[in-house]
Amino acid sequence: MHAQRPLRNIGIIAHVDAGKTTVSERVLFTTGEIHRTGEVHDGNTTMDYDPQERARGITINSAATTVAWRGHQINLIDTPGHIDFNIEVSRSLRVLDGAVVVFDGVAGVEPQTETNWRLADQYHVPRIALVNKLDRTGADFARVVAMLAERLGVTPLVLQLPIGAEAAFSGVVDLLTLQALTWPPNAQGKPTLEHGPVPEHMRAAVASARQTLVETAVERDDTLLAAYLNGDELTDAQLRSGIRKGTLAGAFVPVLAGAALKNKGIEPLLDAVVDYLPAPEDRANHLPPGDGFAALVFKVVHDEHGTLGYLRVYRGEAHAGSQVLNANTGQRERLSRVVQMHADRREELALAQAGDIVAVAGLKASKTGHTLCDPAQPLVLEEIHAPEPVIAMAVEPRSRDAQNQFSRGLHMLVDEDPSLRLGQDADTGQTLLSGVGELQLEVTLEKLRSRFGVTVHTGPPQVAMRETIARAVQVRYLHKKQSGGPGQYAEVALRVEPLERGAGLQFANAITGGVIPKDYIPSVEQGVRRAALAGVLAGHPVVDVRVTLDDGSFHEKDSSTLAFEVAGAAAFNQALREAGPTLLEPVMALEVTTPLDHVGDVIGDLNRRRGNVRSQDQRGNAAVLRAMVPLQTLFGYIGHLRALTAGRASYTMQFDHYAVAPREAAHA
Repeated sequence: MHAQRPLRNIGIIAHVDAGKTTVSERVLFTTGEIHRTGEVHDGNTTMDYDPQERARGITINSAATTVAWRGHQINLIDTPGHIDFNIEVSRSLRVLDGAVVVFDGVAGVEPQTETNWRLADQYHVPRIALVNKLDRTGADFARVVAMLAERLGVTPLVLQLPIGAEAAFSGVVDLLTLQALTWPPNAQGKPTLEHGPVPEHMRAAVASARQTLVETAVERDDTLLAAYLNGDELTDAQLRSGIRKGTLAGAFVPVLAGAALKNKGIEPLLDAVVDYLPAPEDRANHLPPGDGFAALVFKVVHDEHGTLGYLRVYRGEAHAGSQVLNANTGQRERLSRVVQMHADRREELALAQAGDIVAVAGLKASKTGHTLCDPAQPLVLEEIHAPEPVIAMAVEPRSRDAQNQFSRGLHMLVDEDPSLRLGQDADTGQTLLSGVGELQLEVTLEKLRSRFGVTVHTGPPQVAMRETIARAVQVRYLHKKQSGGPGQYAEVALRVEPLERGAGLQFANAITGGVIPKDYIPSVEQGVRRAALAGVLAGHPVVDVRVTLDDGSFHEKDSSTLAFEVAGAAAFNQALREAGPTLLEPVMALEVTTPLDHVGDVIGDLNRRRGNVRSQDQRGNAAVLRAMVPLQTLFGYIGHLRALTAGRASYTMQFDHYAVAPREAAHA
């Protein structure tokens, strides 16, 4: 085992436009990694280095870099905020130890923040919160803190109070040191951190907030609690220890304040990362015993230099040039080079060791979610699960000569982004590119043009529908053929039942007494799953169904695995026809922010789109509407919404669930 290293692996996550990339850029500047800050609106940031990111002003790809602060190495991943690129957040959180969640000081907890927060919950990632943009009109620190508790169901632990509000925001009061931290511009016009006394008018509020902080922090440490109840004065170091324990346990979330664009609040944020977020050894990875190398491939990128695989190393070490085992495929891979990433710049390393997040060159067949390990100590780490696509588009190259490059480029892009899928239209034979949103497909096709020189014709977007059943049925099917030579014989009895939404397709074997030999049962399941790829209504995948193999029969000479696969598929199709086949459509959670005088128009339009408005809140002089709306009705919605509200409304949406669709929706 290596000695513990002062290392932090963290991500920065948020809703789109909350200021994530600006925070990342200021972290690079404050730590001396860069000497001039870039701006998202100017298209010259270090972390958003992709041409599309700079042109669109959004983060599309998660970018990794490394900085140093107070003797600690901080590996930092800046993730996208747009829902269409949520796979980047998911796979980053899978390998990170901690996260900084950035909140817009005006908007507070937004839909994508909630989604990312739930993902962090799923991976048990400790977090600290930064309420950003407190210098903007309408910013309200206390309201955002209240939203953290209400919408996310967490206990916020306020570590700072803002000094001034909106344009008058000048700094924060640190509730541990009881000092005012301000950032007046220096001679070069750059803000520099200064310490001073607590402003007179804030002393009562600071004393009250400090009391709440102390009472919350000591609850996680029996020694501190006993000292506090005994009336002992607790030191800053003791309080930091209590805050760290509570943060790692998920008991509360430390909350800081700032305005990253004006360089205000970055040093205390870095201090909080070091003080409160976990080191790799603080995280229980539940690895089997052993000291051999084990790492998870969490991202694969193809560029002009070849394939680069991003790894999180959980155990052991591997030198550049080492041979490792891909435990998922059984193939050997060679790590020809190991590099530390600084956005798009690379720094050569001699080895990768436990706790590191690095990139390696030389991988031939390793995909996102695969485990690389010591061949002598094989193990498989938990994989990364990609969201299911809900939208598809027919694509074909404009020139026949580009067919090979078109196919090669698409397969590489799908290899990089596991939330994309390639398929084929059963009627036209066209290639179908599927994903989680229109923007994701648009960005992918632009990458196909810029990286592979292929422009495409596209069909209109299509919704990725599903099929299910309305009732349980039992069917018996006999597959029997005898036409010279060996015959075919397989009989199966299936019980097919509907399941709750999101349950997928489940297969169970209830055969007893050997009426079907066990060697044939996987073939029945294979036939069922093959048939489920295209339902009987409109050829969409079948979901939320349990199939139980109850009975059947076989023939000593004429039965085969192929015969039972055919019987399984035919029996399943027969069951679908008898069980009330039903169409399902994706329903999106939509949040519309509109001026108050257009609320009626927006609600009326949502109703016409088969939407269901769930709630309406007021935020300043705007209304926030939350609704569930079928994706089928939302193509081109942004243009219509702008026309309806004189360009003043905006919206965000994300997939929520599948619901029964009207029959005509299949051909809409």
